Amino acid sequence: MTRTPGVPLVQRPNTVAVGTIVWLGSEVMFFAGLFAIYFTLRSTNPQAWGEMANTLNVPFALVNTIILVISSFWCQFAVFAAERGQVKRTSWKPWNWGLTEWLFLTYVFGAIFVCGQVLEYATLVSEGITIDGNAYGSAFYLTTGFHALHVTGGLLAMLLMLGSVFAVKNFGHKEATRIIVVSYYWHFVDVVWIGLFLVIYVLK
Repeated sequence: MTRTPGVPLVQRPNTVAVGTIVWLGSEVMFFAGLFAIYFTLRSTNPQAWGEMANTLNVPFALVNTIILVISSFWCQFAVFAAERGQVKRTSWKPWNWGLTEWLFLTYVFGAIFVCGQVLEYATLVSEGITIDGNAYGSAFYLTTGFHALHVTGGLLAMLLMLGSVFAVKNFGHKEATRIIVVSYYWHFVDVVWIGLFLVIYVLK
């Protein structure tokens, strides 16, 4: 594209990043609806909450939450590596790792979080708390279940990113933008879970 002398160059925002932010805005509304459902069911069924909320394993959920929060730091380190164009590590020292190592570590921590939720579901079901048992079970599994699906989607996106990184010969701005976009999504599901943890496990 030719530039007319004397006319300032207009820097257009990246369409992929803008589209992702707009989409995440719709996801905010989706989870806001889930929170509204949770609070509505809790206000209309206080007895169910009083009886069943105490069955939650808060220390286990706290450890699982910390694992997810830490994964966001690993994801951001992957973004820093992508911005400087470092695909792989230059040594075994963590500060010399590239985006491949940090993204893989993010994936591992995210997978541990999902496995932790599955284990918690199995424990609660064995104790008689099911999605169709009462209002509490419905609210709990709907809110945490949809979040788990979003985390799983993020894990699949990371696998695609790792595959694309190995597939391309020259890592450039396009590939770095994809990593950054995935990090937006991952940080989003992290923040949503912190809200869910506070509402479900702390303010139970």
